[in-house]
Amino acid sequence: MTKNHKKKQLIKNQTTCCHSEYKPGNVLFRDKRSKRVVFVTHCILNQNAMIDGLPSYPGVVREVVEMILASDCSIVQFECPELIYLGLDRKVDISSERTVESEDSRIRVLMLKHPGRRCCQTLAKSAFYQIEQYIRNRFTVVGVLGTNASPTCGVETTWSEGKEIIGPGVFIRELQKICARHKIEIQMRGINLKDTAEAIEVTRQLLDGLT
Repeated sequence: MTKNHKKKQLIKNQTTCCHSEYKPGNVLFRDKRSKRVVFVTHCILNQNAMIDGLPSYPGVVREVVEMILASDCSIVQFECPELIYLGLDRKVDISSERTVESEDSRIRVLMLKHPGRRCCQTLAKSAFYQIEQYIRNRFTVVGVLGTNASPTCGVETTWSEGKEIIGPGVFIRELQKICARHKIEIQMRGINLKDTAEAIEVTRQLLDGLT
């Protein structure tokens, strides 16, 4: 073994040793933060991003947001896949006869096509990176709160062909696949934006177990 090779090997060993002993979550973030985070789909914090005619609240889903804040969790907002890919107006034909139901069905079709799905995959990768960072640094990722019946962000239910169906929306499905691939299990629940009492109960269940 040459002298240079020995030196390189020594540096490599030292680097590996330092890395194995360095656990960021053990030595950093010892401040006033709670180290608890809840991820939410975009419209829970921004009803103004929703399609025409759908919002049930002026700005935020206040009762849900206040419950999360009362638990000393911070809130991480996902980007809205539909707004990012289709724009705020969702490329609607304003001259056509339409309903919220027909628009959700049209959006579902567009988001399932390759460019729309690719947008969801890109956003899901970004979302997963943030989730993984908190977990690696020993934060508690309490879970994901989605919006049921959404074509993209539903958890237990989504929207297709004019009706609410069982299954996740396009974006949530992509996020679930990435989490499964990396063997990371986190709670994912969906709220009904038209039923405040149910939304509060689902949020309470998500937060259960925190002390």
